Amino acid sequence: MKRNLFVLLLLVVGSRALAQNTAPGGEEKAVKSAINQLFQGMLQADSALAAGAFDRGVVLQTIKTGSGNNMVQTDQLNSFLSFVARGKKGRFEERIVFTHVHIDGPLASVWTDYQFFNSGIFSHCGVNSFQLVKKEGGWKIVHLIDTRRKEPCKPQP
Repeated sequence: MKRNLFVLLLLVVGSRALAQNTAPGGEEKAVKSAINQLFQGMLQADSALAAGAFDRGVVLQTIKTGSGNNMVQTDQLNSFLSFVARGKKGRFEERIVFTHVHIDGPLASVWTDYQFFNSGIFSHCGVNSFQLVKKEGGWKIVHLIDTRRKEPCKPQP
């Protein structure tokens, strides 16, 4: 009897913990908000808004493909923010779909399919992989790596 009660208690506590991590109104919403802040900053050509989505020690990387070799290019946050600031409002639009969101306490891992448009013209598509950490000021992106290609692209809303 005690064993059955213990197992039942574990199931209830475990299911509640899982529900907290995947509930759309909970932490998942806050994680998505941090990522959306980045893309709103890009769309508005507001480098300060975009910067607010990142942790100071963020690592920004892109997987470059060509000649059968995959290489990882690492960019500096300041270079990326300068790119955003040089744009005009509405120029850089990245349409994303939150494909997978996983949260465990202060760690979130997010996979987003995307399509990138430059001045309304399709440029490329791919996948973003985000790692976020929950800090005093909220969720911050600590690592972003992406792929880039012209096709095949998944349809975006």
